[in-house]
Amino acid sequence: MNPLETILDKRRSRRNFLAGAGASLGAAALLSGCSDQGSTTTTVTTPTTTAYTDTDILNFALNLEYLEAEFYLRAATGVGLSSTNVGGATTVVTGGAKVPGLTSTQQNILNEIAFDEQQHVLFLRSALGASAVSRPNIDLTNSFNALASAAGIASTFNPFASWDAFLVGAFIFEDVGVTAYNGAAPLISSAGITAGYLAAAAGIMAVEAYHAAYVRTALTANVIAQGSTAYPYFGYANKVSTLRGQLGGGNETALVIPTGTNSSTSVVSGSSIVAADSTNAIAYHRTTDQVLHIVYGTFSNTAGSTTPAAGVKAGGFFPSGLNGNITATLS
Repeated sequence: MNPLETILDKRRSRRNFLAGAGASLGAAALLSGCSDQGSTTTTVTTPTTTAYTDTDILNFALNLEYLEAEFYLRAATGVGLSSTNVGGATTVVTGGAKVPGLTSTQQNILNEIAFDEQQHVLFLRSALGASAVSRPNIDLTNSFNALASAAGIASTFNPFASWDAFLVGAFIFEDVGVTAYNGAAPLISSAGITAGYLAAAAGIMAVEAYHAAYVRTALTANVIAQGSTAYPYFGYANKVSTLRGQLGGGNETALVIPTGTNSSTSVVSGSSIVAADSTNAIAYHRTTDQVLHIVYGTFSNTAGSTTPAAGVKAGGFFPSGLNGNITATLS
């Protein structure tokens, strides 16, 4: 039995759920799918407007959960989702490795988030049954490099290189997850509400918000302790936030460097922790289209453009696109 399945069956604690995982992915599987230039191919087609069903919405969420689960599981253990939990997919996950040099506290936190994201995949697959899409191709190497370059951080960026780099990688995903679920919730039909889909989406969104708040708090605490010059990752996160806003219709709250000179005198702004509108403190939402722009990471072909491209079906974290019916950007 796969080590992950064994742990789930024995209902061990979240923080120890992957302590004994020892499986590894083949080198060929990790390396295949990368182009010689370290880039991904983007396919542009004429977009169409479609009325999406509850199944479409849940499968859209499942694609995103596959991405998050693969990111966190690899960061925690070096191993991704079990082959039994990807819908029989023969697709490739490029990149990802166990983050080195973790303290026991950091490992425990990472284990718990990885467990949460794995469970989201299992829950959505169970809710969808035979309608669940399989895991798409996922790129955790070229995608981060391209994003870092576009954000003005560096030409390359490896979120698996250290705990601090991991926090920036997690920052990329978590705020998007919150806005995606908040935007998708109103699309669920009355039948879906009766079936419990809305309640489940709200519950998953809450967990993603806990994750996002932890990441934002950790980045803020570290810049308080070390200062912005010694701790550039805080600035990296805000560069990511700016890029996400350009790609995904705004809906960003930048991290704010606290006032004061050290951890005992600093005053932390609420916006360092909570990404929400300033009037009513309601979490931002994004349409499926805006989320696609972010995960594909593609602007229009005009040189220097900061306008997201329409008709994009693949790129960024999903080099072959998402699976299901929500796959192409509309505007």
